[in-house]
Amino acid sequence: MATEEISETKTSLLGTLREKLAFKATWEKLTWTWKPETKREAGDAIVRNFILHWFPAKVSLESLSWGYSFWLGTISAVLFLILTITGGILMFLYVPSVERAYLSVKDLEFSTSYGWFLRGLHRISAHLMVAVVFLHMVRVFLTGAFKNGRKAVGQNRPLNWIVGVVLLLITLLLSFTGYLLPWDQLAYWAITVGTNIASSAPVFGDPTRFILLGGTTIEQATLIRFYVLHCFLLPLATFALVSYHMWRVRKDGGLACTEKRYEEAKKQEHPAIASKTYSLLGITGGSAVDVQNVMIDDEKDKVPSSPYLTVRLAVVTLATLLISILLTLLVRAPLEEAANPAVTPNPAKAPWYFLWLQELVTITTFTVGGFTINGALIGGIILPGVLVVAAVLWPYFDKSPVSSIGRWFPKERQWQNRIFLIIVAAILVLTFIGTYMRGPFWEIYMPWQEWEQTPRRF
Repeated sequence: MATEEISETKTSLLGTLREKLAFKATWEKLTWTWKPETKREAGDAIVRNFILHWFPAKVSLESLSWGYSFWLGTISAVLFLILTITGGILMFLYVPSVERAYLSVKDLEFSTSYGWFLRGLHRISAHLMVAVVFLHMVRVFLTGAFKNGRKAVGQNRPLNWIVGVVLLLITLLLSFTGYLLPWDQLAYWAITVGTNIASSAPVFGDPTRFILLGGTTIEQATLIRFYVLHCFLLPLATFALVSYHMWRVRKDGGLACTEKRYEEAKKQEHPAIASKTYSLLGITGGSAVDVQNVMIDDEKDKVPSSPYLTVRLAVVTLATLLISILLTLLVRAPLEEAANPAVTPNPAKAPWYFLWLQELVTITTFTVGGFTINGALIGGIILPGVLVVAAVLWPYFDKSPVSSIGRWFPKERQWQNRIFLIIVAAILVLTFIGTYMRGPFWEIYMPWQEWEQTPRRF
């Protein structure tokens, strides 16, 4: 009996060992591309991994630095991924109907297990994405990364800048269309203010508002249209443009910070050997013809994407997720009373990222000789339209030298950057005023002042 028990124990231990070895072998097959042990494995990792195949086999050290790009583009992509996952789950719990939309959101907040956290994470990620995409474009402009540098085949950074401008606009539309879905007072009147500003556009204003709302008032047709735009059309467009944006970064030779390396290499001239003559027919003896060339050693300043790039991607992803979760726990998503078209809140404000437009509308509305200037047209349509057109065309009018590309605050672009920063500062100041200093009847209040109690307007 003892011998049989020992034999069974050995068999059991061998079986357990085989299972552990099989699991280890399977795990290594799945993860080796993320932690290659040799240079050859590092190269094969990019080719054999579906996700990593998006990246080049090697990346420059400048591209991996934390202080150049702040990895804002990656953070934007991570936030979009969080929004896609949380939004997909929320679609199973939300009912896009005027009668049940508010109640379904209320159930999320108070009845569904961790529903408040899911909704809050989705909301915080949306707000962060608007801010991060905006900061990403600020970074690209200040470093002149929208200009072509070396004469690489197919390089077209101005086009990628335009794609970025479109992505910023789509990001704003994504957040704007999602703003209405809770169907509470905050959402209803924020969309009312935003669409009223849009209707001030000449010729296309009213038709655009009609198409967007599905009528002349915000009702069921509006909710369905915003729901489809927010959950399907705009995310699909964002994914397509982000994919193209990433592909263009590779097509353009990587981040613009690498351009200065090529410029520095051009200054390092390598004279021909004095005892040789270089000609189209080959090398001959005799006196040399002065021939100089530029030798750029790419391998010296590059490292394998795996594990150097992948480790940083993991760090950025986890940090973005952690910060989003912490903000979700600290700042609860608001939910006011159910939407009521008959009760107008005082003041009625647009979403925070459009408050600078609402402020511009206020500033540009004035009366001269009994004639009232339409601030909604000037401040809400013309001025922001000029800014968008200027942003799209700027790379083609920027005559700064190639040496300024990929550098923070180069002297050659100081006036451009100053003007740009003034515009950015003005937008931020107007947003702050609209958020914290506008009270009832759109009067100015200091942040520490209490608002006067005013009756609601019917």
